[in-house]
Amino acid sequence: MAPASAARALCATARLGVPRRPRSAPAAAPRGAAPPPAAGRGARPVPPPPPPRGAERGPPPAVDFGDPREAFRSKSNGELLRGLLVLGLCTVGPLVEHNRELLQVCQRVLGQTLFERLMKMTFYGQFVAGEDQEAIKPLIRRNQAFGVGAVLDYSVEEDLSAEEAERKELDSCTSAAEKEMGGAEQREKQYRAHRGFGDRRGGVISARTYFYADEAKCDQHMETFLRCIDASGGSSEDGFSAIKLTALGRPQFLLQFSEVLVKWRRFFHQMAAEQGQAGRAALEMKLEVEKLQEALANLGIATKAESQHWFTGENLGVSGTVDLLDWNSLIDSRTKLSKLLLVPNMQTGQLEPLLSRFTEEEDLQMKRMLQRMDVLAKRATEKGVRLMVDAEQSYFQPAISRLTLEMQRRFNRDRAIIFNTYQCYLKEAYDNVTVDVELSRREGWHFGTKLVRGAYMEQERERAAQIGYEDPINPTYEKTNEMYHRCLDYILEEIKHSRKANVMVASHNEDSVKFTLRRMMELGIHPSEKKVYFGQLLGMCDQITFPLGQAGFPVYKYVPYGPVNEVLPYLSRRAQENRGFMQRANRERDLLWREVKRRLLTGSLFSPNH
Repeated sequence: MAPASAARALCATARLGVPRRPRSAPAAAPRGAAPPPAAGRGARPVPPPPPPRGAERGPPPAVDFGDPREAFRSKSNGELLRGLLVLGLCTVGPLVEHNRELLQVCQRVLGQTLFERLMKMTFYGQFVAGEDQEAIKPLIRRNQAFGVGAVLDYSVEEDLSAEEAERKELDSCTSAAEKEMGGAEQREKQYRAHRGFGDRRGGVISARTYFYADEAKCDQHMETFLRCIDASGGSSEDGFSAIKLTALGRPQFLLQFSEVLVKWRRFFHQMAAEQGQAGRAALEMKLEVEKLQEALANLGIATKAESQHWFTGENLGVSGTVDLLDWNSLIDSRTKLSKLLLVPNMQTGQLEPLLSRFTEEEDLQMKRMLQRMDVLAKRATEKGVRLMVDAEQSYFQPAISRLTLEMQRRFNRDRAIIFNTYQCYLKEAYDNVTVDVELSRREGWHFGTKLVRGAYMEQERERAAQIGYEDPINPTYEKTNEMYHRCLDYILEEIKHSRKANVMVASHNEDSVKFTLRRMMELGIHPSEKKVYFGQLLGMCDQITFPLGQAGFPVYKYVPYGPVNEVLPYLSRRAQENRGFMQRANRERDLLWREVKRRLLTGSLFSPNH
């Protein structure tokens, strides 16, 4: 199959039937700039009137994250003591480092029945809600009584050896043509599979990892996600469900499509630099059409006559300039990509193809991945469940974000159903957020996002250093915090102006949560509007989650479930994550101790009522 057909399939499947707002629709000025003009390119649409404030809706109550009684009001005495034990064990280095081996020894010595009972009394009971959809309902209902919702996540993983994981990854990230004739080395280093990093679980402690086996396995993952969506719809009115795109198809396509998108965007920045706009923010770069057409002709990509129709009509309007959103829109089903699939390498001056050719079978595999995404989005819409697409490694993420954005364009017309995830440890996070918000603004759909710091930092840094490409991660934790708050503030400002953006602050960082509450107050965003959500993992940071819920803020626990034996990889990561988390801050354990002492002194520790 020709590369043009492959790229069209990647981009077009999810876009059918989405009306585009005329290109002359007003856009936003950069944050902090002077008020924009009332009309024309660069002007923000007049926002709808804010919801009524005042007597009928008073200010939100204050939230106290230092009150142990409020933090652990939902916990039984046994759960309180279990939390102290488990979180304490997570600080013991040798125990955490060898947790998998110790669990296997316990399993052999105790036998399956006693081992499962022990796990349910300790680590499994702390971090996992239950074995199936029915078993998790009591915990979900109890959390709801305290104002806490659920993001359901079926946490079963294949327990592969490192060698088997690496073999599967190398096989599934290399095309048939590359295996037969070579040529993988022509792809950029970042977007190739590398033997030393075939096992994507290495250095990752807070994210699930899927490895491609075959199309039947992807169908099984889709069915699992569908059951999860059904369970979320059946157990709560306002639930979320989480999915990963690497579970739904061959990762080769995510790698190749990511490379296409990155090269295409890089070409835009190169053209902008030639027009004297280097160093500007992504949305502030605007290429003059005539100069761009001359450059395309000089580089041999397209004659002026051939490129004329790219920059007319709905794609551009009459402004005479092209911004990054215009440029990105060229990679879609309306454009003859046979020319666009050649991009110049500015170092060599040679034209390079963006995509290798796909076999017929690879083309079918790619289309099936898009079809699975479509099935999940439709089911989520039917059930009234918000669907969160988790972020993954930086070499997959451009494709994941673009495909998620295409789902948002289809399914977020009336409300935010599809939520994308932005990793704020990435240097390009702010540009990614602002560009996507601007697209939602121009086209009139609801922007939905989950903001995280990121789960793959150690692996990403090591891979970039060893393979030899620029580290995509911010240089320090402080820089990542700055990026997180910058992206969050941009979205909160968007909520204030349009009420069509939605954000989940997925963070265990108390300072970030307090920052969000303060900015919501300053911007007049009331928790009852349900535009800003908060999220933490089950078994962690209850002193943040439950005070928020009891104060009326939309807050959610990520609720993993699955059989004991099959969630052991998940439990292993939770122990490792808590080791680092608890060593940085003992606040949660201190609050647990204070609540235990309070109940002991009041005589309620040994009574059913506390």
